[in-house]
Amino acid sequence: MPETGELDADRWEYTLSIPNDPRAVTICRRTLRLILALHGLPHLAEVAELAAAELVTNAVQHTRGPAAIRLRWARGVLRIGVWDADPTPPAPAPPAAFGETGRGLTLVQECADGWGWHLLGKAQDPRGTGKFIWCELTTAA
Repeated sequence: MPETGELDADRWEYTLSIPNDPRAVTICRRTLRLILALHGLPHLAEVAELAAAELVTNAVQHTRGPAAIRLRWARGVLRIGVWDADPTPPAPAPPAAFGETGRGLTLVQECADGWGWHLLGKAQDPRGTGKFIWCELTTAA
Protein backbone atom coordinates (compact mmCIF):
# COMPACT_ATOMS: atom_id res chain seq x y z
CA MET A 1 0.00 0.00 0.00
CA PRO A 2 1.40 3.46 -0.87
CA GLU A 3 2.61 5.69 1.94
CA THR A 4 0.50 8.71 2.82
CA GLY A 5 0.81 11.24 0.03
CA GLU A 6 2.34 8.68 -2.36
CA LEU A 7 0.29 7.84 -5.46
CA ASP A 8 0.32 4.52 -7.29
CA ALA A 9 0.66 5.72 -10.90
CA ASP A 10 0.32 2.18 -12.25
CA ARG A 11 -3.17 1.60 -10.83
CA TRP A 12 -6.11 3.89 -10.17
CA GLU A 13 -9.89 3.82 -10.39
CA TYR A 14 -12.68 6.39 -10.39
CA THR A 15 -16.45 5.85 -10.37
CA LEU A 16 -19.02 8.53 -11.13
CA SER A 17 -22.72 7.92 -10.49
CA ILE A 18 -24.87 9.63 -13.06
CA PRO A 19 -28.58 10.40 -13.23
CA ASN A 20 -30.73 9.61 -16.24
CA ASP A 21 -30.13 13.04 -17.75
CA PRO A 22 -28.70 13.89 -21.19
CA ARG A 23 -26.35 16.42 -19.52
CA ALA A 24 -24.57 13.46 -17.90
CA VAL A 25 -22.79 12.75 -21.18
CA THR A 26 -21.03 16.14 -21.15
CA ILE A 27 -20.20 15.83 -17.46
CA CYS A 28 -18.65 12.40 -18.04
CA ARG A 29 -16.61 13.60 -21.02
CA ARG A 30 -15.19 16.57 -19.14
CA THR A 31 -14.50 14.54 -16.02
CA LEU A 32 -12.74 11.87 -18.07
CA ARG A 33 -10.56 14.46 -19.84
CA LEU A 34 -9.57 16.02 -16.51
CA ILE A 35 -8.72 12.64 -14.93
CA LEU A 36 -6.57 11.62 -17.90
CA ALA A 37 -4.75 14.97 -17.90
CA LEU A 38 -4.05 14.75 -14.17
CA HIS A 39 -2.65 11.24 -14.61
CA GLY A 40 -0.43 12.24 -17.53
CA LEU A 41 -2.51 10.48 -20.19
CA PRO A 42 -3.88 13.32 -22.35
CA HIS A 43 -2.98 11.37 -25.51
CA LEU A 44 -5.82 8.95 -24.70
CA ALA A 45 -8.40 11.69 -24.12
CA GLU A 46 -9.90 12.01 -27.59
CA VAL A 47 -10.66 8.34 -28.20
CA ALA A 48 -11.55 7.76 -24.53
CA GLU A 49 -14.05 10.63 -24.61
CA LEU A 50 -15.66 9.25 -27.76
CA ALA A 51 -16.01 5.75 -26.32
CA ALA A 52 -17.24 6.96 -22.92
CA ALA A 53 -19.74 9.35 -24.49
CA GLU A 54 -21.22 6.56 -26.61
CA LEU A 55 -21.53 4.18 -23.65
CA VAL A 56 -23.05 6.84 -21.38
CA THR A 57 -25.41 8.02 -24.14
CA ASN A 58 -26.71 4.45 -24.52
CA ALA A 59 -27.29 4.22 -20.77
CA VAL A 60 -29.14 7.54 -20.65
CA GLN A 61 -31.21 7.00 -23.81
CA HIS A 62 -32.18 3.37 -23.38
CA THR A 63 -32.84 3.10 -19.65
CA ARG A 64 -35.00 4.88 -17.13
CA GLY A 65 -32.82 4.54 -14.07
CA PRO A 66 -29.50 5.82 -12.88
CA ALA A 67 -26.17 4.70 -14.28
CA ALA A 68 -22.49 4.90 -13.41
CA ILE A 69 -19.20 5.19 -15.27
CA ARG A 70 -16.01 3.61 -13.99
CA LEU A 71 -12.53 4.46 -15.21
CA ARG A 72 -9.75 2.08 -14.28
CA TRP A 73 -6.07 2.25 -15.21
CA ALA A 74 -3.79 -0.75 -14.72
CA ARG A 75 -0.65 -1.93 -16.55
CA GLY A 76 -0.98 0.49 -19.47
CA VAL A 77 -4.67 -0.20 -20.12
CA LEU A 78 -7.55 2.20 -19.57
CA ARG A 79 -10.84 0.39 -18.98
CA ILE A 80 -14.01 2.46 -19.35
CA GLY A 81 -17.10 0.76 -18.02
CA VAL A 82 -20.70 1.90 -17.81
CA TRP A 83 -23.35 0.26 -15.66
CA ASP A 84 -27.05 0.76 -16.34
CA ALA A 85 -30.16 -0.86 -14.90
CA ASP A 86 -31.41 -2.41 -18.15
CA PRO A 87 -30.41 -6.07 -18.62
CA THR A 88 -31.03 -5.97 -22.39
CA PRO A 89 -27.88 -7.15 -24.20
CA PRO A 90 -26.08 -4.49 -26.25
CA ALA A 91 -25.53 -5.11 -29.94
CA PRO A 92 -23.70 -2.99 -32.52
CA ALA A 93 -25.98 -2.02 -35.39
CA PRO A 94 -25.16 -3.47 -38.81
CA PRO A 95 -23.63 -0.81 -41.13
CA ALA A 96 -26.68 -0.82 -43.42
CA ALA A 97 -28.88 0.19 -40.47
CA PHE A 98 -26.99 3.42 -39.75
CA GLY A 99 -29.18 6.46 -39.56
CA GLU A 100 -28.83 9.36 -37.20
CA THR A 101 -28.63 6.96 -34.27
CA GLY A 102 -27.45 3.42 -33.68
CA ARG A 103 -23.73 3.86 -34.41
CA GLY A 104 -22.53 4.10 -30.80
CA LEU A 105 -21.42 0.55 -30.08
CA THR A 106 -19.97 0.20 -33.56
CA LEU A 107 -17.83 3.29 -32.90
CA VAL A 108 -16.73 1.84 -29.56
CA GLN A 109 -15.91 -1.46 -31.25
CA GLU A 110 -13.85 0.30 -33.93
CA CYS A 111 -11.84 2.64 -31.70
CA ALA A 112 -11.24 0.41 -28.67
CA ASP A 113 -8.69 -2.36 -28.33
CA GLY A 114 -11.41 -4.56 -26.85
CA TRP A 115 -14.93 -4.35 -25.51
CA GLY A 116 -17.55 -6.53 -23.91
CA TRP A 117 -20.37 -6.68 -21.44
CA HIS A 118 -21.89 -8.83 -18.74
CA LEU A 119 -25.16 -9.05 -16.87
CA LEU A 120 -25.39 -7.99 -13.25
CA GLY A 121 -27.95 -9.09 -10.75
CA LYS A 122 -26.33 -10.82 -7.84
CA ALA A 123 -27.47 -9.60 -4.46
CA GLN A 124 -23.87 -8.91 -3.42
CA ASP A 125 -23.22 -6.63 -6.42
CA PRO A 126 -23.36 -3.01 -5.20
CA ARG A 127 -24.48 -1.82 -8.63
CA GLY A 128 -27.65 -3.91 -8.41
CA THR A 129 -29.12 -5.44 -11.54
CA GLY A 130 -28.66 -4.53 -15.16
CA LYS A 131 -25.56 -4.74 -17.31
CA PHE A 132 -21.99 -3.49 -17.37
CA ILE A 133 -20.51 -2.56 -20.77
CA TRP A 134 -16.79 -1.91 -20.99
CA CYS A 135 -14.06 -1.07 -23.46
CA GLU A 136 -10.30 -0.96 -23.18
CA LEU A 137 -7.74 1.42 -24.62
CA THR A 138 -4.02 0.80 -24.46
CA THR A 139 -1.35 3.46 -24.32
CA ALA A 140 -0.52 2.63 -27.94
CA ALA A 141 -4.06 3.60 -29.02
